[in-house]
Amino acid sequence: MTPTLRKNSEPSKSIKLQEIAALVDGELVGDPAPLITGVAGIKEARPGDITFLANPKYVAHLDQTQASAVITSKEISFPGKTLIRTANPSLAFTKIISFFKPEPLSRPAGVHPTVVIGKNVTLGQGVSVGPHAVIEDHVSIGARSVIEAQVFIGRESVLGEDVHLYPQVTLREKTEIGHRVIIHSGTVIGSDGFGYETVENVHLKIPQVGTVCIEDDVEIGANVCIDRGRFQKTWVKKGSKIDNLVQIAHNVVIGENSLIVSQAGISGSSEIGKNAIIAGQAGLVGHIKLGDGVIVGAGAGVTKSFPDQSVILGSPAKPIAEQKKLFVFIARLPELFKDLGEIKKKLGLSK
Repeated sequence: MTPTLRKNSEPSKSIKLQEIAALVDGELVGDPAPLITGVAGIKEARPGDITFLANPKYVAHLDQTQASAVITSKEISFPGKTLIRTANPSLAFTKIISFFKPEPLSRPAGVHPTVVIGKNVTLGQGVSVGPHAVIEDHVSIGARSVIEAQVFIGRESVLGEDVHLYPQVTLREKTEIGHRVIIHSGTVIGSDGFGYETVENVHLKIPQVGTVCIEDDVEIGANVCIDRGRFQKTWVKKGSKIDNLVQIAHNVVIGENSLIVSQAGISGSSEIGKNAIIAGQAGLVGHIKLGDGVIVGAGAGVTKSFPDQSVILGSPAKPIAEQKKLFVFIARLPELFKDLGEIKKKLGLSK
């Protein structure tokens, strides 16, 4: 559902449909007169709103929507409705949302008087540090970064420029954060890896003395846990995006521009290639490697390595073509059992 973006129920901005078509490189079909003053989901839209239709299965909603215009794919046609047809409706709508989106709340540069700061801390120009944050010794924070309320930054951590840490983020000691990284509330970076040696039924803790490195342009959702390496580093490479409630264990490597979706869990020392997608609730065992462009389906249980461009699903995960055949066979099991029962009756084998 896409929320309607307005301020006090009154439009703060407006744009002509011809301007929208030019902005998204689209074709305007229908009445060009309406002035667009907001964006909304296709069900919630009102006159003055623009909405979008990316999935053909929702075409029926075009008849009910009150939106003044709809961004669609190029093959959609619907007489009586004003459309802007584009190659990528979702991307086009994102550009329109950006036009109407309120300006983000500014955080004034400076350090709140309740902040606790250790020795030899370096703050770049324009850094903002909110109430009750704790910054330990020998920390460096780059220019224009925003550290919100109750954030903890452990000793010898290094943060790049334009970093944004939302309230109650925890960065343990020696964490490395690149430029333009966003980390949402409740996330813990650099917690101890889950490592124990069992001796005579006693679990002895293995010290976790490595670090975590988060490269440039990574965004990490709320309540994510990324463990520090046992000896070296847990590594999230540039441009990757991690959803809420993800667990990344010690010494995991995630390649550039990968997507890790909510509730996925990646066990220790596994390596994910670049441009990979790990869907929701997928689980990966430790010490495996997934190649570049691999897609792991939702709820998959990955127990072995897979090469570049693999698409896998199921538990244990298998290539999609193989898994689809298994789904068909499993769906037919009740019918096959019934047929087997009839055969046994005919042969006099049933009791």
